[in-house]
Amino acid sequence: MQLVLYEDRQFTNLLPLVYFRPVWELRCGALTLEEKLVGRIDLPLKKYARSYLMKHYLPEDECLQQWEPDEEYLLINGRWIVDDASLSRALTLNEDDVLLNEQHQILALKIRGEKIPDLLEDGLLDDARILPALTRQEISARVLRYIWDAIAYNDVELVSDFKKFASAGALKGVISEGVHLINTRQIALGEGSQIQPGVVIDAEEGPVWIDKGVRILANAVLRGPLYIGEGSTIKIGAKIYENTSIGPVCKIGGEVEGSIIQGYSNKQHDGFLGHAYLGSWVNLGADTNNSDLKNNYGKIRVRLNGRDEIDTGLQFLGLMMGDHSKCAINTMFNTGTIVGVNCNIFGAGMPAKFVPSFSWGGAEGITGYDLKKAMEVARVVMARRKVEFTAREEQLFKAVYDLSRIVEERE
Repeated sequence: MQLVLYEDRQFTNLLPLVYFRPVWELRCGALTLEEKLVGRIDLPLKKYARSYLMKHYLPEDECLQQWEPDEEYLLINGRWIVDDASLSRALTLNEDDVLLNEQHQILALKIRGEKIPDLLEDGLLDDARILPALTRQEISARVLRYIWDAIAYNDVELVSDFKKFASAGALKGVISEGVHLINTRQIALGEGSQIQPGVVIDAEEGPVWIDKGVRILANAVLRGPLYIGEGSTIKIGAKIYENTSIGPVCKIGGEVEGSIIQGYSNKQHDGFLGHAYLGSWVNLGADTNNSDLKNNYGKIRVRLNGRDEIDTGLQFLGLMMGDHSKCAINTMFNTGTIVGVNCNIFGAGMPAKFVPSFSWGGAEGITGYDLKKAMEVARVVMARRKVEFTAREEQLFKAVYDLSRIVEERE
């Protein structure tokens, strides 16, 4: 049996955060969806994603290049937030079984390779073709349908990931005098990390997992549940509240609450980021603020991909910003604002609640952002973190640019 992690046609509901990555690289809790799966299995794993990601992003040896007719495949939906119980159920599926959650979202299916081409639409697995063809089993499990689901599930997943994968109570870093650790049994401190004087780490209401090589500068206050990724820096006096996940190599200051930051992104200065999701290579200028609660306390609606509004059902939801986007000092974002990839936001007032990818401007108007210039900026930014902008990366940018012109509605 070959285990395959796959993308389906619903990836568009997770844009703009998955333009530059497959859905399973999204972070929810401390880990990405892929890391949650790999940490629970000891089986060879192949990957099947959008064609441009397999060609220009994923390592070739990790990709499934063709379906072998006689091979039996266990296909794992890349949007599934796996847990021990539901994964065990998937591993015992019979051939021609499909495993669903209560919302009839597919978690996994087992099938022979000869049947898979009939289940594809535009090269990706299609629920409308799978469900009538297979025998259904149903369990309770979480799946990312929209990007704001990751924000909503982050509290539960932070606790779950800590219990499963962290070394609770292990304090391996350097802790200066004057640091206050509350409930050390729920704190994990990675090797090479540094905690400066005056820092408060409060794990009374949930675990705090600080990964390898993290620097927490003086007088910062951290409250769990919380994860801070390898090589990140928390700036002087920062206030990092519960239900926040910060990926690797980030620099974070000001006030952050209930948010996910994918990695290699900066919010160094004062300003509020709440119930938000930032991609990689994002930079928020000083005193950037997002609203995450409407004045009437009502449910928040968003314009996914610039199209008709969707009721999220959430009372709290902030900014969702794609990779390589930036904003100037004193930028303000409304509740539930979506900013695409490679955007440069500046100027007075709040920009529209949907800003299409490769855009330049703000509340007073938006113009297109030249692809070549976007790549030039990315090359400089990535070099500062000692990450090379390769020829493969250039082809990835071009593919993302083309896809954004198809998927997003522009005024």
